[in-house]
Amino acid sequence: MLKWLDLTNYLGLPEAASAHSAEIDAMMGLVHWLMLVMFLIWAPFFVYTLYRFRASRNPKADYYGTKSHFSTYHEVGVIVAELVLLFAFAIPTWATLRAEDNYPSEEESTVVHVIAEQFAWNIHYPGPDGVFGQRDVHLVDLLTNPIGLQPDDPAAADDIVTVNELHVPVNKPVIVHLTSKDVIHSFTLTEMRVKQDAIPGLSIPLYFTPIRTGDWEIACAQLCGLGHYRMRGYFTVHTAEGYAAWLAEQSERAGV
Repeated sequence: MLKWLDLTNYLGLPEAASAHSAEIDAMMGLVHWLMLVMFLIWAPFFVYTLYRFRASRNPKADYYGTKSHFSTYHEVGVIVAELVLLFAFAIPTWATLRAEDNYPSEEESTVVHVIAEQFAWNIHYPGPDGVFGQRDVHLVDLLTNPIGLQPDDPAAADDIVTVNELHVPVNKPVIVHLTSKDVIHSFTLTEMRVKQDAIPGLSIPLYFTPIRTGDWEIACAQLCGLGHYRMRGYFTVHTAEGYAAWLAEQSERAGV
């Protein structure tokens, strides 16, 4: 009945396909309501000031400034309102999504490493043994070893590496460890409401839980060079059975 009050229905947002997407959308809806209220207050005030202080009525400038304390009270009120929004709403919501204490355990999650480069997403899966092989930047070869897997590491023997293809199962937490080989990129899964910069030298964790199956896009939301337009990947959420079949297929292709 009150669906029309939800401004996110009119923002043209992509479908919400993760467990936390409702919180993100609710925050965006609240922010837009706040901006609408501010617009309805400030727009008439702006028009009033244009009329009230027009040149024909005020031919000379007033060099003494404000003579009342209303402006000071108003500025303090705005600051207090912003602090309330920051500490009562924004920080708790952000902490829920980003505090590592709130992350699911890796044992109960699908864990992948995403290594960005100009202009591709390298996706590293641990393989059937569940252990990631070690990587060495000195072993990176764009054609044969894009993430620098150590060939003499037994844990790396069954690892799976894809380029521009991220596959995960539905209804299971996904933990992504994100980094970059060159410049800053921005790993973006809009339907999951996930966006995080990939920064060289840092491994940044993020997590989400897909709640529906589908095929979507991995986007780079950071201008990262002349080939930025090509930095498009494909993101697939499978059923549990479909994901197991995909992993088995990849292992077979790799000869594991």
